Amino acid sequence: MASVGLAQRIRIGHDGNSGTLFPMMGRVNLGRRRVGLRVMASEGHQSSVEPDLSVTVNGLKMPNPFVIGSGPPGTNYTVMKRAFDEGWGAVIAKTVSLEADKVKNVTPRYAKLRADANGSAKGQIIGWQNIELISDRPLETMLKEFRQLKEEYPERILIASIMEEYNKAAWEELIYRVEETGIDAIEINFSCPHGMPERRMGAAVGQDCDLLEEVCGWINAVATVPVWAKMTPNITDITKPARVSLNKGCEGVSAINTIMSVMGINLDTLRPEPCVEGYSTPGGYSSKAVHPIALAKVMNIARMMKSEFGDKDLSLSAIGGVETGGDAAEFILLGANTVQVCTGVMMHGYGLVKTLCSELKDFMRKHNFSSIEDFRGTSLDYFTTHTDLVRRQQEAIRQRKAVKKGLQSDKDWTGDGFVQETESMVSN
Repeated sequence: MASVGLAQRIRIGHDGNSGTLFPMMGRVNLGRRRVGLRVMASEGHQSSVEPDLSVTVNGLKMPNPFVIGSGPPGTNYTVMKRAFDEGWGAVIAKTVSLEADKVKNVTPRYAKLRADANGSAKGQIIGWQNIELISDRPLETMLKEFRQLKEEYPERILIASIMEEYNKAAWEELIYRVEETGIDAIEINFSCPHGMPERRMGAAVGQDCDLLEEVCGWINAVATVPVWAKMTPNITDITKPARVSLNKGCEGVSAINTIMSVMGINLDTLRPEPCVEGYSTPGGYSSKAVHPIALAKVMNIARMMKSEFGDKDLSLSAIGGVETGGDAAEFILLGANTVQVCTGVMMHGYGLVKTLCSELKDFMRKHNFSSIEDFRGTSLDYFTTHTDLVRRQQEAIRQRKAVKKGLQSDKDWTGDGFVQETESMVSN
C-alpha cells in the first residue's frame, strides 16, 4: 500500500478523460489484527474486572463493537447524532451516490413476518422485508452533514457507505468527495439486492467476481481510509467475492446484506406484500429469521480469512438478525471484529445499544473474558466436515466401549455375573 501523496493530482471526469482535479490518493498501512483467535475461558470464579468492550479495527478505535448498519438508522444528521449520543461504537451512514435524483423510493416499502399465522398482527416479528433504495437526499447535503458530525464528534467513528454505476471516474470522484469530509472509513455497497442491479450497481457487482475485481481495483487505487466491501448473501459461495475484495486491497468485509425474498401474499386481497398500488417487487429480507444464515456465511468467510490471509490487517463486520448481546457474541465467537445492527434499531430504537452492551458484558463475565479479543474466533475450530463428524463419532463410540470393557472399581463386582466379569478382564 502506498502512502498518501497529496502533491500528486489526477484529472477525472465521467468520460474518464477530463474533469475536476482531485488529489492522487494512496493507502496507509494500519498495523495488525487477528482472525479466528482461539482462547478458552479460564476455570473458576468469575472475574471481578469489568469487561472491556472497546475494539480497534483497521486502526479505528471504537468504545464497543456495535455499529449502526447502513440504512434508515443512518439516513441524516439528526439520527446519526442520536446514535452517537446513545453510545454506538460507530455509525455507517445510508448509502450515497453521485446522482441522488435517480433514486426514487415508494411507500409502503416495508413488510413484516410474524411467528403466528400469515396476516396475524399479534405474533413476534421474526422477519422484515424492505424494497427501499439508497439515499435519495442530495449528495452535497449528506456530505455537509458528515462534516458537521465529524466536527462535533471528532473521536467517534463515522463510515460512509457508497455505491456507484460501472464507471471508474464516478467511483474516483465519489471516494474523493466523501473522504474530503473527514469520514473515518468507507463501506462499499456491493450487495443491495433490489432497485439498483439494473444499473450495474449493488448486487450486480457483488455477484460477478470479474466485475468486482475490477471495481475494487479502481476503489483501492485512490482510497486513503480503510475500505470494507459489503457482501451479498445471494450467491452460492460467499467466500469467492470476499476473497476477491481482500486480494484487491480492501481492509475488511461486511456480511451479510439482506436476502432476496418475497415476504408473502395477502390472502384477502391476493396481492403481494409490501403492496404499492396493488403491485410489489422482491426485496431484501432481514431480522431474526436470517440470523442462522448470516452465522453460516460469516463462519465461512472467517475460516477463509484465517487460512488464506492469516496475519494481515483485515477485519470482518458481521450483520444479520442481531437484537441481543447473545446474538452479537455468536458472531464474535466466529471471528467478527464488529457487529452491525440496522433492522434491530428500526424495531427497538437507538437505545438498544445499551442492552446489547449490558448483555455482552454478562456473557463475558460468565466465561471470565476481559476483552473482545479474549474470545473472538474461539468457536471457529469446532466446525468441520460431515465426514469428519462421522469419524469422530465412531472413534468416540470405540472409546466408550473400551472404557466399559472390564471393571473400573471393586464396587462394580456382582454375584450373578461374577464369571463373566472375570472373563472380561482376561487378556488371552
